[in-house]
Amino acid sequence: MNDRYLEFTNSSLGKTIAGMIGLPMPPRLRRAKAAWAVQPLEGRHVLVGATTGATLGAPLLRAVAGAGAGLRIVSDHAGLAPLKSAAAASKVNLQGNPGAEAGEPRNHALLFDASGLSSPSQLRELYDFMQPLVRGIAGNGRVLVVSRAPESLGEVNAKTASTALRGFIRALGKEIGKNGTTANLLEVPDGADDALDAPLRFFLSEHSAFVTGQVLALRPPATGNVALPGSLEGKIALVTGAARGIGASIAQTLAREGAKVVGMDHPSAEGGLAETMAKIGGVGLAIDVTASDAASRIAAEVGRNFGGLDIVVHNAGITRDKMLRNMPPHFWDMVLNINLGAILKINEGLLKDGLNDGARMVCISSIGGIGGNAGQTNYASTKAGVIGYVDAMASTFAKRGGAINAVAPGFIETAMTAAMPFGPREVGRRLSSLSQGGLPQDIAEAVTFFASPAANAINGRTLRVCGQNFFGM
Repeated sequence: MNDRYLEFTNSSLGKTIAGMIGLPMPPRLRRAKAAWAVQPLEGRHVLVGATTGATLGAPLLRAVAGAGAGLRIVSDHAGLAPLKSAAAASKVNLQGNPGAEAGEPRNHALLFDASGLSSPSQLRELYDFMQPLVRGIAGNGRVLVVSRAPESLGEVNAKTASTALRGFIRALGKEIGKNGTTANLLEVPDGADDALDAPLRFFLSEHSAFVTGQVLALRPPATGNVALPGSLEGKIALVTGAARGIGASIAQTLAREGAKVVGMDHPSAEGGLAETMAKIGGVGLAIDVTASDAASRIAAEVGRNFGGLDIVVHNAGITRDKMLRNMPPHFWDMVLNINLGAILKINEGLLKDGLNDGARMVCISSIGGIGGNAGQTNYASTKAGVIGYVDAMASTFAKRGGAINAVAPGFIETAMTAAMPFGPREVGRRLSSLSQGGLPQDIAEAVTFFASPAANAINGRTLRVCGQNFFGM
């Protein structure tokens, strides 16, 4: 559904009127139009800073330079010494940061290595770097802070300072979203330094256009590093609820990256499923996720045609909203069975037969499971349960060389949100740092990234894809 308000405020007349009376002016987000590129940042500049004593400079500089970006530094910044040392060791060139009057391209991103934080007072180095630079980022730019995971730090002051970054990035995301710029935080434990390439490519590129104000914690990877571009070529992916909406977009994006998609949906949606699969050369399975034999039928079909599954995306889900006092038992049972129970039952079967070693799984949660919503006790229970499930199953998947993660959408422009009354729909759209709803593609991009073996340091995590919706913070 078109966002007419966004279109209006991006016209000359709309900008004038909205500016005069102080209305929100949602930016046009620049989203990915092609598959993962070898050098997605070619022709752009990333300004890099660090704390004194920072330790992640070498992998950060290698990854960003490998993505094609020109690396800039501020000559008088406190953390310059570790950056110069890392650049020399990695044979990466660092350039000065030209002033606005120089006529040079603006910085696409600010990247800050906060891994050297040892006390709250040292956060001043972050302020000194960001404060004069953040207003000069190009439209649809990126701010990315990389730190040591607080849970991996033993010293109280260091742990306190690293945890403070979570509040910083959430607040900054709300300040800089007006021009489509996002701010995110990566937390890196010891043993995951060399797994930064894929997360950096995701967060610094158009593939993460609707992800902002988020904290993503890495884990030491269970497998060796894999390059992101081409990493899904020939993989076999199952997507449930694939006939339309977010599921169809996930199937299309996985296919864009080279995966062979097996789309699954309820038999009543078989016509739409066949149409979606025909567009991407996929295969349709008309199976009810709650069927007692769903897992065995999936394993039989996939085993016969492809040998096994490398990727599973649990997207199928429904809502049946009622205040708890008015909710009939079948509303509760239907939502719990489809949104949560089916995932557990299907996975129990596939873990025995159907999943290849190294398989990656992505489950769709919701910000409704994080913040709750009146009239959705059933739905919120399932979506919170999904978050707990991926955390609980992370070690099981890691032992098989794979991973399981969740994506939690916010307000997304789908047939369901299009059917909402005008008032709640407009509030849902504007109540975020980016002042707009997301698109199914935004969810699909995050799911496809998690589905890649290149994201091998991400396991048991939930990423909100909501434009930093203020609901459920």
